[in-house]
Amino acid sequence: MLSSALQRTSCGLNFSRRVSSSGLAARVLSSPSSTTTGLAPSSSTTAMGNRGSKQQQQVDGRRQSVRGKATATAAVSVPKDTKKAYEMLCERLKELSALGGISGLLGWDEMVMMPAGAANSRGAQKAALAGVMYDKKTDPQLGALLEALKKAPAGELDAVAAAVVRDAAKDYVKATALPKELAQRIARLETDAYAAWVKAKQASDFSIFAPFLKEWVEVNKEKARLIDPALPPYDVLLDDYEKGLTSARLDAVFAQVREGLVPLIAAIKTRGAKLDDSWTHGEFDVEAQAALCKKIALDLGFDTEHGRLDVSVHPFTGGAHPTDVRMTTRFKKEDVMEGITGAIHETGHALYEQGRNLEYDGLPVNSALSMGVHESQSLLWERMVGLSKPFAAYLLPLLQERFPATFGAGVTPEKLYEAENTIREPSLIRVESDEVTYPLHIILRYELERGLMDGSVAVDDIPRLWNEKMQSYLGATPPNDAKGCLQDVHWSAGLFGYFPTYTLGAMYATQIYAAASKDIPQLEDKIRAGDFAPLKSWLNAKIHKLGSLHASGDELMTAATGGPLDPAVFLGYLNTKYSELYKL
Repeated sequence: MLSSALQRTSCGLNFSRRVSSSGLAARVLSSPSSTTTGLAPSSSTTAMGNRGSKQQQQVDGRRQSVRGKATATAAVSVPKDTKKAYEMLCERLKELSALGGISGLLGWDEMVMMPAGAANSRGAQKAALAGVMYDKKTDPQLGALLEALKKAPAGELDAVAAAVVRDAAKDYVKATALPKELAQRIARLETDAYAAWVKAKQASDFSIFAPFLKEWVEVNKEKARLIDPALPPYDVLLDDYEKGLTSARLDAVFAQVREGLVPLIAAIKTRGAKLDDSWTHGEFDVEAQAALCKKIALDLGFDTEHGRLDVSVHPFTGGAHPTDVRMTTRFKKEDVMEGITGAIHETGHALYEQGRNLEYDGLPVNSALSMGVHESQSLLWERMVGLSKPFAAYLLPLLQERFPATFGAGVTPEKLYEAENTIREPSLIRVESDEVTYPLHIILRYELERGLMDGSVAVDDIPRLWNEKMQSYLGATPPNDAKGCLQDVHWSAGLFGYFPTYTLGAMYATQIYAAASKDIPQLEDKIRAGDFAPLKSWLNAKIHKLGSLHASGDELMTAATGGPLDPAVFLGYLNTKYSELYKL
């Protein structure tokens, strides 16, 4: 899970690996800040971590209509010299980035160190800071600078400066687009819809939540219209999480993935070999697990001079700056593998943050391009490396040293590899699914929420359509709403466009790793020997340091791998790996 303080996009979101819905509610939108962007997140995506607080409502109440702001920009003085105007812009963006870092530290402390009795005072502190940041990110002077720089003569802004202006201007539009009344309505709806979702899930009754989901559909359509009336509403919302991506492009990508995975899953179910991971469960000392995970994180390249590792209820990566990255994980006594994969996942996020280009410190171009790209870095290390045969050979001696009773005599790297890659059956719950079935959980949600936004899906039909798609795609029908359409918290916060980034991250990861494998001689041998530095250095150069220079994930993929995102690479990886594992 990535803390909002380290998330590039204006949404300011965390995103999780296998965190429960309740965990996502507690973590996904906490510590509203924007360390890696010049602009702070919008109110519609910051209230979840402090749901319903008076302080948050006070911050939302500060919001002004874009109409009032726009009239003020005309009177603002902007230097005619492009260089001076750009320097003024950078000064303002860097100040906002520094304030975002403070917010990030407040959020990290809240989740890791803060005493429970300090919740109210922390809420007041965060609200005060958010108010200051809001005033600065919607300042007419900032808008005037951006307008002037967008009109700068060709050649006066280099590629980096142009990217800074492009992303800052987009964020400014989003920050100032919503009138005060709509912002306040969103704040109230976040609180009310979450409470209704909790009640509905407990009762396993979608009808309790349905009226609030209907209101979210209306609100999101209005929000999208205000931001960019020329685009389909879903495209506007999607850009909050995966900039430059359209629903038309996503339709084509996901259709190819769906058509490739449904028959693979059916084949595994009907004629695949039986794999067993039950032997990996037992009782494992938590302190020993923590020491092991720290060693793995350090071996992968996590720099404790510029970061720290802690334990929290829900794993996340946060902090204040690339030189101050805070990573947490958690452990279960009965399942050592979950702690290991979780630590590797968070290390992937942390390595991305620590690898950002400090030459452009505090500017939007120095931030992660999107949620999907950031997730690609965690999933590359977790899945492409951590769930691979070579990594099993590296990991097994470490497990045998600490937990000989379970991983001792008779356990081979091949046996460990098989156990790590067992497919869950039935696959009903998204956060408990594996890398083969997970994408279909995401595609199902995408198809439904996109249909809600374009009018082809009615809210009242969600339970029926959910179950039909589950049976069609995964061969399993949820027994009730709680284990079906109510299992995720995302829609209670109106997060339409969020789900696709999970699977986009997995696809980006596969394609990036394939390119790295071609460029790095004997990469698998290096992983087997615990030498991860060459891969980390390659990612630093090809992904991390490029930040948001490119306008979309496709453009980044083209620069890093030679072509735009190609679902065939992802499908080829899954088919090859699991056909071998399950002897198809």
